[in-house]
Amino acid sequence: MTQMTSTVRWMGRVSALGAEDRTRLFDRATSSDTAIRETTAQLIAQVQERGDAALVEMAQRFDGVSLEAIEIPRARWDEALTSLAPDLRQAMQRSATNIASVHAAFVPEAKETSPEPGIVVRRRPDPLARVGVYAPGGRAAYPSSVLMGAIPARVAGVREVILCSPPDRTGLPAAVVLAAAALANVDRVFAVGGAGAIAAMAYGTNTIPRVDRIVGPGNAYVAEAKLQVSGAVAIDSPAGPSELLVIAGDTADPVTVAREVMAQAEHDPLAAVVVVTVGETAATQIAAAIDDAVVGQPREQIIRDALSGRGAVLSAASIDEAIAFSDAFAPEHLLVATTDAAVVATRCRNAGTIFVGAYSSVAFGDYMTGANHVLPTGGLARSYSGLSVLDFIRWTTYQTVDRQAAARLAPDVTTFAMSEGLPAHAAAAAQWENPR
Repeated sequence: MTQMTSTVRWMGRVSALGAEDRTRLFDRATSSDTAIRETTAQLIAQVQERGDAALVEMAQRFDGVSLEAIEIPRARWDEALTSLAPDLRQAMQRSATNIASVHAAFVPEAKETSPEPGIVVRRRPDPLARVGVYAPGGRAAYPSSVLMGAIPARVAGVREVILCSPPDRTGLPAAVVLAAAALANVDRVFAVGGAGAIAAMAYGTNTIPRVDRIVGPGNAYVAEAKLQVSGAVAIDSPAGPSELLVIAGDTADPVTVAREVMAQAEHDPLAAVVVVTVGETAATQIAAAIDDAVVGQPREQIIRDALSGRGAVLSAASIDEAIAFSDAFAPEHLLVATTDAAVVATRCRNAGTIFVGAYSSVAFGDYMTGANHVLPTGGLARSYSGLSVLDFIRWTTYQTVDRQAAARLAPDVTTFAMSEGLPAHAAAAAQWENPR
């Protein structure tokens, strides 16, 4: 594979990728970083041991602020919402409406089945009692993440939704994050961020209540913290730095593809952005368009770091080879920019969400289509799904056996139980073989 001196780190054929290059592209899980793993474990332990005091110290250490209070009064959120520029409030309200509409369409219903006469098995979806939403801060504020986490929880029927987001130098989360909390009808807001916030929601402190599930994206430390507390609390998925894979046909507009690359690369220096073209001509054109597009970007250095570290423009000999690469890569976002995008999309299995056709910009999904932008990263789209109302319910299964069915079941259950050396099980079933 040819080594490039351009912004994008690699360019060449998919089939020519060597072992080292494949490792750089495919091993994206932050949990493989020993330093991140150890630091995160220390932060979690501090919160477990010292609760709120540890959170206050972390705010001073990482955010450079002396917190007067961890919890933010509701009046401050309402003030933030009232102070929003009208056009931004309109956009956020439109996003919130679409999120509620889309997620309401997928609320599950109770169902029952009868495998034999006299046996009924039912499953009932029960909303979780309390959910914690994490909204990132630091390089940028993400009110969209508040809406994406809190609104589906409300649609699912969760009784209490809390929000954690890092404070800025004022001691408060960003004003737009507070406004989003008010818009999404969150119950409580806390000015804590990073691994400490995840630990606080997982184990509880004097101020922050323990939750049943933690959702929301974050940096490498947040993703690692979610993994480490997952034995104590459910999580959505270990969502880390943003990812995009574009499958581009030979008619794809290089400038359009380059803009999509910029949009995802500007999230984080660890963002992974890969373009796989069908044919080498398109690869050369798109690589050149990316080099042109990055110059003068407001977040240019972040983009350059991302593209030089985890960026690639590769060519595939066929659409089949491009799809196979995508399924192995399992990206958070997959954009299919081919003439037959709808057909290609049906053949792609492993992606957090698929954007079908060049008009379907990933930015639309990030903010406005109503689909969720909290998605699995690090290749975990092979087994995890994007955030939905299903993340905010648990299923209760209940079963009924009538007297006649009990008599019919008893002999086989008795035989089964004795084969496993469980005579008490056998006796519990056998009593109904000849019911009084």
